Amino acid sequence: MLKLPSLDQFISEFDTVLRTLAASAQSVRPHPDAAVADIEMSSAEKQHAAGLMRVNHCGEVCAQALYQGQALTARDPATRDALREAAHEEVEHLAWTEARIADLGSHKSLLNPLWYAGSLAIGVTAGVIGDKWNLGFLAETERQVADHLQSHLRELPGQDAKSRAIVAQMHIDETHHAEKAEELGAAPLPFPIVKAMKLSSIVMTSLSYRL
Repeated sequence: MLKLPSLDQFISEFDTVLRTLAASAQSVRPHPDAAVADIEMSSAEKQHAAGLMRVNHCGEVCAQALYQGQALTARDPATRDALREAAHEEVEHLAWTEARIADLGSHKSLLNPLWYAGSLAIGVTAGVIGDKWNLGFLAETERQVADHLQSHLRELPGQDAKSRAIVAQMHIDETHHAEKAEELGAAPLPFPIVKAMKLSSIVMTSLSYRL
């Protein structure tokens, strides 16, 4: 049976929302591009790279909301721990992508609050259904994100080694999250749900690239 959050927990969760949407994220690990030289790019190349990194940052905002919602409704402590561990690393991804967007002279997505609200609702729903499905949703989300990051490694301008270093490390982390969820007993999601997740990702990607 699900327990309603205490006042202290509610305040803590609301603080997570504010820090994700309004504050600059901090990374415990060194930024993957810290030792990589920034090569001159044309305006069009910088704009394209910034758009891709904005999409990646938006994806990390969604991940924070998803894992927050899933952890709130998870029954098993091991499941909650896996979700919170994944969310912790996503904060570092937020910091890396946010810094790179600024380096490229661009801005974060204006639609982040909308994506956060929708992802939080989805995460809560996934947790209510049951832990094995909760973990299944985590695993499938991370697999799709890993595929998405792999495509960005192909799309980024060839000389943008800094963005590539960030995306490559993110891909390693997301793959690890998917594997951890599977080890904990993630259930494979039905095909219609997987398809719906991919379609919603396409919409989010298209809009956040421009906005």
